[in-house]
Amino acid sequence: MRSTTGHAGASLGLVLLLCGAAVYAQDWPQWRGPNRDGRVTGFSAPQTWPKTLTQKWRTTVGMGDATPALVGDKLYVFARQGEDEVTLCLNAADGKELWRDKYAAKAPTGPAARHPGPRSSPTVAEGKVVTLGVNGTVSCLDAASGKVIWRKDPFPKVVPKFFTAMSPITVDGLAIAHLGGEGKGAIIAYDLANGDEKWRWDGEGPEYASPALLTVDGTKQIVTLTDKSLVGVGVSDGKLLWQLPFVPQRRAYNAATPIVDGQTVICTGAARGTKAVKIEKQGDGFVAKELWSNPNVAVQFNTPVLKDGFLFGLSDRSSLFCINAQNGKTAWIDTARHGRGFAAIVAAGSVMLALPSTSELIVFKPSGKQYEELARIKVSDTPTYAHPMIAGNRVFVKDRDTVTLLTIE
Repeated sequence: MRSTTGHAGASLGLVLLLCGAAVYAQDWPQWRGPNRDGRVTGFSAPQTWPKTLTQKWRTTVGMGDATPALVGDKLYVFARQGEDEVTLCLNAADGKELWRDKYAAKAPTGPAARHPGPRSSPTVAEGKVVTLGVNGTVSCLDAASGKVIWRKDPFPKVVPKFFTAMSPITVDGLAIAHLGGEGKGAIIAYDLANGDEKWRWDGEGPEYASPALLTVDGTKQIVTLTDKSLVGVGVSDGKLLWQLPFVPQRRAYNAATPIVDGQTVICTGAARGTKAVKIEKQGDGFVAKELWSNPNVAVQFNTPVLKDGFLFGLSDRSSLFCINAQNGKTAWIDTARHGRGFAAIVAAGSVMLALPSTSELIVFKPSGKQYEELARIKVSDTPTYAHPMIAGNRVFVKDRDTVTLLTIE
């Protein structure tokens, strides 16, 4: 069932310090936000939504699908300009460039050439910016000046079929990325301060999924989908802790970030459905026990968001859906289709936001009963593949080659 209501209004979010660190509630410092879960903090949805958002500025930054990172009053953008991959630091208030770094990088070829720019979102931590280019080049820059601290290319000319797309993660002073390609790759942890390699797990290569962080019985784990499996690898030493087969079939890919909820890990992929497992300590090791499996609903090129016990996403058939995360049963599937399986899903206060590649920001209720749409707002004239970043009443949108600041007024 579909229903549409409302127009106009706005509300400023609060700027709060998180955990005593110099990170603000409105920051979006990495892939899928502060906690890598697709949830916006410090946002209050308006009573009614406007038909359009107000443009404050627009800046051409270059080609790419990578979601920028917002930290304080600075926006970090990773894109392609000509023959170079470029990291830009912009003033979030007016879009003006503060600094840039660039290096020569061969553009993707074959079918991947339709998306020539970076797909991996920058990660900002401990005063540093970590980027991952389409050819697997890992860079660490000083966030204040743009100075290169270190740059690595451990698997030259080795990438997945559609080139590199995972976004690096920082944990305990480490920058961790899954590099290389099918049959030749590794999850590698670099010392964030100097780029020294601390460990690597080379059991399987990457596809397109980004890792998440899981802690069980005091043990921190990097959880990710490889080209064949769902794995948990120890943050401290890179040792494989557990592994489950999750092999792509036909024209399907491992592209979704695993969803972590306590000791529960949810993974999803086209032609294989959506599954939930519980990771438990057993003796000196860990085991993954299946909780439920839904063979009928899965995603292709997006990661669902967990909110209030329900999982919201865009299916491989391009329909918005809701799964009960307690038992795996399908709560609802909307009848409309949006784009071709590409969408950014975000939980923002009392609403859910979806931004498909059609560039229409869709606002709907996080209900497990039925699909109820609140607004549909065009935010760009070119396709959007990056996440919208919501900070107070500000909405930052990265489209084909620009970044735009819009406000809810």
